[in-house]
Amino acid sequence: MVKITTKAIIEQFNLELVSGEEGIDRPVTTSDISRPGLEMAGYFNYYPARRIQLIGLSEMSFFELLSVKERKERMLKLCTLTTPGFIISSNNKVPEELIEASEYSQVPVMRTPMKTTRFLSRLTNYLESKLALTTAIHGVLVDIYGVGVLITGKSGVGKSETALELVKRGHRLVTDDSVEIRQEDVNNLIGSSPELIEHLLEIRGLGIINVMTLFGAGAVRSNKKISLVIDLEVWDQNKDYDLLGLDESKIKIMDSEVTKITLPVQPGRNLAVIIEVAAMDFRLKKMGINSAEQFANRLAKAIMDEQKEVK
Repeated sequence: MVKITTKAIIEQFNLELVSGEEGIDRPVTTSDISRPGLEMAGYFNYYPARRIQLIGLSEMSFFELLSVKERKERMLKLCTLTTPGFIISSNNKVPEELIEASEYSQVPVMRTPMKTTRFLSRLTNYLESKLALTTAIHGVLVDIYGVGVLITGKSGVGKSETALELVKRGHRLVTDDSVEIRQEDVNNLIGSSPELIEHLLEIRGLGIINVMTLFGAGAVRSNKKISLVIDLEVWDQNKDYDLLGLDESKIKIMDSEVTKITLPVQPGRNLAVIIEVAAMDFRLKKMGINSAEQFANRLAKAIMDEQKEVK
């Protein structure tokens, strides 16, 4: 799993570092955040020490009710060798017992002026994005009418040339050749471009072209949710290809399933137009309009009517 450090969180949210500066390079390995109210009450049977510890007004008000001995004891138990850090919300005063324990265990203590609930939401979203599962796939990602279409296929099948034609038709390129994918949630895959090849397109015989320079900033985007995968393959005469589109195929990428369409490639087929139509048809299906099912229902009705007339 990709790790970030407490220092990155400090810089991202402009937090005030109160104590424990020696531990700012501690890794953060989970997007879950703990509010240690039970631990302050003395219950440490299940203490998620590897999480960021967020202390709000409710935890602070309870902590003030404890005796001095209990405060020192609880804070020393909270500050472990694996704890990434403590964040005090709403600019509340940091207890001296926490500062002492953090300096002893080298656990960073930070403070933010934001309210607890708001900061919790923003920090969770940030951590989920940074700690999401990632992978890389050979292909081209294009935004077509708002649908993120991942074009895959063997090298030389025509992926980049098809992407170039799609860009000329007004669609937006995300990345060519290598697609970096992060899974922010189940069935929520976000594709982006490696920094080295961002906005670049490789056309055999022509070389590397910069899409943003040639077609403008409106022809590219930095990332896009992947909703549809179109696999290009050389036409095989011995293979039966889907003519109606009733059977929807899926491809699994990490823990997510994405709709997949296989398109045979042969001279004379305008792949850019076909992929463009596939994206529009995908949107219609999401809206509940399935042309293949409508045709199948009409065909079944026509057959039934004809059988009735024969009888």
